[in-house]
Amino acid sequence: MLIAATSDLDSLTGDFAKFADALAAAKKPDLFLWAGDMCDFKMPHQYRDIVRIVDRAGWDCPIVAAWGNREFEQDYEKIKQMTGTRVFFLDDELFLTEIGGRRIGIVGTKGSLDRPTWWQTRTFPDIRETYNRRFEKVTGLMTNMNALKVDVKILLSHYALTYQTLKGERSDVYGGLGYKAFEKAIAEAKPTFAIHGHAHFGTALAFADSVPIFNVAFPVNKGIVMIDPDKLPAKGLRSFV
Repeated sequence: MLIAATSDLDSLTGDFAKFADALAAAKKPDLFLWAGDMCDFKMPHQYRDIVRIVDRAGWDCPIVAAWGNREFEQDYEKIKQMTGTRVFFLDDELFLTEIGGRRIGIVGTKGSLDRPTWWQTRTFPDIRETYNRRFEKVTGLMTNMNALKVDVKILLSHYALTYQTLKGERSDVYGGLGYKAFEKAIAEAKPTFAIHGHAHFGTALAFADSVPIFNVAFPVNKGIVMIDPDKLPAKGLRSFV
């Protein structure tokens, strides 16, 4: 099984040629995961272009996505209408599917921040409580997934799931990029692997105990991240399929 993942195409500022080239250069996967910010600021219509590029590349595999901070809640339904049945969006939800006779579980979330942005704090006075509740809900969903007969367990988030993958960003902004407590939760729940985006200048791979956490942001990887659940990197390595 081969799982592709990417996020933060907003970094391409509407020119998706590099994304199309990355698809052409990669092996066709069995599942494609999107970790948010696939469109630019206030440009939800770009989702239509992105899906067309994926289809032209012959990637007819299922696409499962989490929302990013560039996708505003008021545009969710519009984006769903544009993408139709091609993309299944998760909003603090557990999704189960079967690929090649193996059961796949995906917990998808926008994620949380230790330090909400100034705009978030002004616009949503209870944002800290929202992020704390989201963390508790997602942690519970990972626990629920462990109780099911799932062969491959994935946590998919937009915001960073560990500060380790933020190395390369300024250390004073770590709290505005992710939620550190997720690292311990992942180490305890032990999904097969975890994925996030958002950190454009971060590090591609880190570990929570033995669990790989991939920062799949397009500007970090300069392409699509390809993950074989049966050939995951071991702690201490910095290369992966």
